[in-house]
Amino acid sequence: MIRLNVFIQVEDKNRTAVLDIAKRLVSASLEDEGCIAYDIFESSTRKNVLMICETWKDEASLAAHSAKPHFTTLVPEIESLATMKIEQFIF
Repeated sequence: MIRLNVFIQVEDKNRTAVLDIAKRLVSASLEDEGCIAYDIFESSTRKNVLMICETWKDEASLAAHSAKPHFTTLVPEIESLATMKIEQFIF
């Protein structure tokens, strides 16, 4: 399995927009084959930090997800409003 922790640092003025886009991404991604878990979390200590935590069955599932229209459209929208950092773990 593959776990991605995607940290999103966002200015207050863009926070609502980024959170809305991320929620749409989560909703669509949960339907992707091989998706075990996909969720968005808000930091309780730093208002400018969000995290998407996703778990995938295998590399093929993650690659297919990365090519889906919801990913190729929504991730660039988030990147235009915030900074993203990805941590990947294979287990």
